[in-house]
Amino acid sequence: MKVMISGYGKMGHMVEKCLQEKGIECAGASEDITATDPELAKQCVCIDFTTPAAFRSNYKFLAENFKAVVIGTTGWNDIKDDVISCFVKNNTPMIYSSNYSVGVNVLFYAVDYAAKLLKDNGYSSYIEEKHHCHKLDRPSGTAKTLESIVASALGQNPDMASVRCGEIAGIHEVGFEGLNDRITIRHEAFSRAGFASGAVDAAIIADTMEGVHEFKDIIFSR
Repeated sequence: MKVMISGYGKMGHMVEKCLQEKGIECAGASEDITATDPELAKQCVCIDFTTPAAFRSNYKFLAENFKAVVIGTTGWNDIKDDVISCFVKNNTPMIYSSNYSVGVNVLFYAVDYAAKLLKDNGYSSYIEEKHHCHKLDRPSGTAKTLESIVASALGQNPDMASVRCGEIAGIHEVGFEGLNDRITIRHEAFSRAGFASGAVDAAIIADTMEGVHEFKDIIFSR
């Protein structure tokens, strides 16, 4: 298989390194993916780690030209239905996630399970997320995913707090506060390497799959 990287910042470089380690051909990395030769695009799975603005401009090109697409960019949830419809219309496989870390996807399942057990037992909830000062969206896409999980499973919207400081790779904590105790579930990323590795795993899956899927729904079902 061949992979094209959309966005050649820190995550793009990390993805490129991960591809090399896994022996997967990197067909190129671009800050402007729309300049890609369509004939080359047809042969490639695209891994997109750009910005919310860039993705909003580029997603139609991705859906219309690439063999499959893995979306790691966040900050586009308000157009999610349009994006998914575009990929379905073009019959282009797509995997999306607010976070490709395997550990974070375990966090999603753990929070869902805990919130369902605590529902109607007098607990309120909060989410605190911390990231590096360069991160553009606030709260993070991962925090928004956690928010939707808690809201669905616990039946209430959690209070949300965001911190942007230094070079924090990513910390997410979900708390459930009762009258007599507090339960916290926390994930801390030591670097961006886990995100890149998970995205490359998603590209391997996308290369032979059909349809549109969220990473958390398929990563543990292989």
